[in-house]
Amino acid sequence: MNTMNASAPCGRMRRRTFLADCGMGFTGLALGATLYRDGVAKPIELGNRLGEPHLPVRAKSVIWYFMMGGTSHLESFDPKPALNRYAGRTLDESPFKEIITDSPHYRKNVRDFAGVPRNLLPKVYPLQVGYQKRGECGIEVSDWWPHLSECVDDLAVVRSMWTTDNDHAAQLQFHTGRHIFDGFYPSIGSWVHYGLGSLNDNLPQFITLGKGPGICCGGPGAHDGSYLGPAHSAVPMGVAPGAPFAYGQPGLPQLPQERAGKRQLLRELNQLAGVEYPHDAEMRARIRAYELAFRMQTEVPKVVDLTSETQRTRDLYGMDNKATARVGRMSLLARRLVEHGVRFVQIYDDGWDAHSKLKQNHSTHIEQVDRPIAGLLKDLKQRGMLDETLVVWGTEFGRTPGAENSDGRDHHPYGFSVWLAGGGIRGGVVTGATDELGFHAVEERHYVTDLHATVLHQLGLDSRRLEIPGHKRLEIDFGRPIRAVIG
Repeated sequence: MNTMNASAPCGRMRRRTFLADCGMGFTGLALGATLYRDGVAKPIELGNRLGEPHLPVRAKSVIWYFMMGGTSHLESFDPKPALNRYAGRTLDESPFKEIITDSPHYRKNVRDFAGVPRNLLPKVYPLQVGYQKRGECGIEVSDWWPHLSECVDDLAVVRSMWTTDNDHAAQLQFHTGRHIFDGFYPSIGSWVHYGLGSLNDNLPQFITLGKGPGICCGGPGAHDGSYLGPAHSAVPMGVAPGAPFAYGQPGLPQLPQERAGKRQLLRELNQLAGVEYPHDAEMRARIRAYELAFRMQTEVPKVVDLTSETQRTRDLYGMDNKATARVGRMSLLARRLVEHGVRFVQIYDDGWDAHSKLKQNHSTHIEQVDRPIAGLLKDLKQRGMLDETLVVWGTEFGRTPGAENSDGRDHHPYGFSVWLAGGGIRGGVVTGATDELGFHAVEERHYVTDLHATVLHQLGLDSRRLEIPGHKRLEIDFGRPIRAVIG
């Protein structure tokens, strides 16, 4: 980076340029939002200022679980007994061929079985686990989810989600509403950040936990601000207790007195700059960014320090169990982050792509997430936080009812399940349905942006009033709130 200014005396760097170019590393996390609030990066006038909702507010924060690879809806929240009844039959036989080809929404996408050798045709693959009606509401959930089943009366299950990408770039589409070939668009978390701003200036407002999508799946696009600007992209956070953020601590070990002295020196230099450039709003914003960075370095370690949590809470999240410790820690951190005013926490869990050995894959992965997710819901509820915290569980697509000479299921975007809880969502309800085989969403079908619109609605935001001139959005991009799940 060229930091020299030709007009500076003797070729030296001006103090203004020095202060501007020093805003790197951890300080940059704070800079974008600070510039926004100081009016340097002015938002388009949309009839409301940033941070002012358009609608009644039902939720303040969102915790968004995303299972990467594609969780089977059939072995989770939409069990289909017909799979056991017709197990082993090929999908070109009745009644399957009629079911598969009966949907006008997806007829053009149905595989043509003509000319395919019978030994290569997909066969109906039976359910790999039992299921029961759970809770007072009687929602059917598979036996692999014993802990979450205890919370089913707080869940609103949507069994009719659909998307269009049949490969793992669906991870990007699930979060942005756009196919990867359309380019990159703002993620749902970025829209929340853009529309509502900060609840706590000492912390980032959009945080991701866990390893996010790889480059082939859209990479950071699933939590990127795109044309909203980098200020609205998520900040990745590590789950290890030592260094949750890159550049989150000074580069060299320092005594508290040394850090305080440097901060005082920087404050004095900033005051001199303020005198020299009294009308420079960008300079003021950068000064505030430095102050915010220091506050973050103080605040973040307190938030990620779990030693104050009771053993009962640790047990609730499965913190001391090898299988559940990783997701348990992310879930407990998510609760602490929203407790301290973080708007949107996105938790990634990878490894659900079960083309083979589905029983082994899903029983293992569900064991890892079941207790921690249920623990979060129970913890939020007992603390009185569930009413204002919206919890969402989703996955990029479901799994096929048939298998191609394997003991697994393939990618399936035509109909799958998600659920929501808290934040003004009705508990113990199911909306939408797939057909007898779980192949197509056939009742109350919802494209992924309907889920986005529901989240924004509960936070008090109208997607259309967030539109930015020069970045035209399609009607489907806005989505529509899923009214059946809204309390």
